[in-house]
Amino acid sequence: MILVTIITILMVAGLIAWLVSRWNVGLAKWIALVAMVIDFLIVCSLWSQYGVGKITGTGSSTWFIDYKTKWIPDFGIGFHLAMDGLSLVLLMLTFFLGILSVLCSWREITDRVGFYFFNLLWTIAGISGVFVAMDLFLFYFFWEVMLIPMFFLIGIWGGERRRYASYKFFIFTQAGGLLMLLSILSLYIIHGQQTGHYSYDYFNLAETRLEPTTAKWIMMGFLIAFAVKLPMVPFHNWLPDAHGEAPTAGSLILAGLLLKTGAYGILRFVLPLFPNAAAEIAWWAILFGVIGIIYGAMLAFAQTDLKRLIAYTSVSHMGFILVGIFSFREIAMQGVVMQMLTHGISTGALFVLAGMIKERLHTRDIDQMGGLWTSMPAMGGAALVFTMASLGLPALGNFIAEFLTLLGAFPAAPKLTILATLGLVFSALYSLRMFQKVFLGNRLTNTKTMDMSPREILIMASLTIAIVLLGLYPQPVINMVKTVANDLAVSHGV
Repeated sequence: MILVTIITILMVAGLIAWLVSRWNVGLAKWIALVAMVIDFLIVCSLWSQYGVGKITGTGSSTWFIDYKTKWIPDFGIGFHLAMDGLSLVLLMLTFFLGILSVLCSWREITDRVGFYFFNLLWTIAGISGVFVAMDLFLFYFFWEVMLIPMFFLIGIWGGERRRYASYKFFIFTQAGGLLMLLSILSLYIIHGQQTGHYSYDYFNLAETRLEPTTAKWIMMGFLIAFAVKLPMVPFHNWLPDAHGEAPTAGSLILAGLLLKTGAYGILRFVLPLFPNAAAEIAWWAILFGVIGIIYGAMLAFAQTDLKRLIAYTSVSHMGFILVGIFSFREIAMQGVVMQMLTHGISTGALFVLAGMIKERLHTRDIDQMGGLWTSMPAMGGAALVFTMASLGLPALGNFIAEFLTLLGAFPAAPKLTILATLGLVFSALYSLRMFQKVFLGNRLTNTKTMDMSPREILIMASLTIAIVLLGLYPQPVINMVKTVANDLAVSHGV
């Protein structure tokens, strides 16, 4: 029931915040913040409970919590939630960034505040559900729950081109989602015909026997949906527009959490349900990952819009996830999970900083910036930390993630892995260019600027501590996902 409680708290708090905002806007903000903090504390208690090796399960399965009850039994639909080490790590990231997303919005959002926090909390509730849903119908339900509120967050509180960006985001992700729905229904029907028992349950569907051609087509429906959300080149086109127009908290959630649902989907569904079909396309998937690494880096270097620049760095960094997943090595899988965490923190922090700069200078054009370190040294120091994290400086979390990923991928695809390492060089180029343009050199604007407020210092300090801890002591995360990573590698004969 604890997983149900976590999701219910967010949904109920979102509704209450929307209702009370008519009388007290400040109270709506506090309701959203308290709900996030409560869920974060619950997940921290789960980590303390299960992070010391208290693993339950049979065989190679290691599920800490497994809650199942009937929902629509006539159609084989159950309300099945379960949590293993991978889910727990991602829930920690979800509520950590969720708290910061509320704090980011504290002063930025002044219009329809209650409805804003309703959409924010329901987006995070949907993301949480995606990470724990073990019934594929329920998984698709949560997949849509996180999509629609994010559409409103971009479309109502975004920038000048917010409608274009929100519709583009919706069309891309909804098209991928419909392909996934077709694959879910196909798997459901084939399983029912084979067994006489129609079910959407993950563990039942995992036992379905599929012809190689059928398995490949069904897998592609899942894979394209997750590749769009990741995003993988050439399905990345929606991301820069969505990031560029989204409010600061929207960009934080997009970069830190929504992209991770794509990676999670590949790890949870594509590899375990279709092991042979996934192995057949592994080389091509790694190739597209490498293309994404290099292509995203080149586009990032060419940008003058600060938020679009950071958005293209996400395309580059997500390429490492594809390379790591389809190498089918345990150490690479651990690197993938670390990349999911560290990218969420470091890139999310850069988007928060971009929002702070936009609020002060009223522009995102880096050619109109420069010399901001003199008037905003605290912000410059924070930006330096996350610029170094983005380019993979040792002692920060991103270095651990990329090193483990490349180390694991090399035996599987040596030539492609060598090409992928070029991404580390390119990341230094676009990261240092961004920092130099914004904070160093001569001041290009006379606009009066102020350094970070105590609230903003709290946000950046939290993110800084997290990225440093993951860089210096990643072992707790590696231990938490070790069994999941091993299961995925073993299932592919590695």
